[in-house]
Amino acid sequence: MIAATAQAYPRRHRVTVREYHRMAETGVLSAQDRVELIEGELIDTTPIGPRHADTVDRIVATFSRQAMPGLRIRVQNPLTLGDASEPQPDIAIVADRSYAADHPGPTDTRLVIEVSDTTLAFDREVKLALYARFVVPEAWIVDLPAGQLTVYREPAAGGFRRTIHTNTDDLVSPVGVPTLALSPSELFGP
Repeated sequence: MIAATAQAYPRRHRVTVREYHRMAETGVLSAQDRVELIEGELIDTTPIGPRHADTVDRIVATFSRQAMPGLRIRVQNPLTLGDASEPQPDIAIVADRSYAADHPGPTDTRLVIEVSDTTLAFDREVKLALYARFVVPEAWIVDLPAGQLTVYREPAAGGFRRTIHTNTDDLVSPVGVPTLALSPSELFGP
C-alpha cells in the first residue's frame, strides 16, 4: 500500500495577467490558442457555432443602430479584471477611449453579455461571479438552448443581487446605458 503524501495532487501554477501577455508576446501562446485567463488559470474556450455567432451578430447589429455616445461595442475581446483574470465576454459595452496600451477594466465597462450555447454552467457559476466581484455593473446571459435572456444587476462580492428573467416581449435596457434597448424576440424570434 502506498502511503499518502502531503501533496496528493499535482501543484497548479497560477499565471498573472502580465505573465499571460508575456506568453503571447514570446510565442508560448499563439493566435490559434483559444484561451482566456480566469482566476490565474488558462481556460480553453469552445469553438463558436453558427447559432452563437449569429446571436452575437444580431446583438451587435441592434446596438449599432442605437445611440451610444461615449461608448463602444467590443466583440470577444479581453477585459482586465485584477491581476489574475482576463475574460473575453462575447460582447462588452465600454467607454470609448483608446485601448492600444491596455484592455478595458471594470471602471470602463457598462455591460457584458455572454451568449451561452454549451458554456452556460461556466458562464453562470464562474464568469458571473468574477464580473460581480470586480463590480462590472451589469451582465446578461443569453441562454440559447432555453431561449432565455437573463439580466444580472447590482454586483456584490457574492454575486449579483438582482436577477431578471425576461420575456420575449420585454424591451431590455442596461441601467448604465438607457439609450440601448433589445427585445429578446430579436434574438430568439417571436
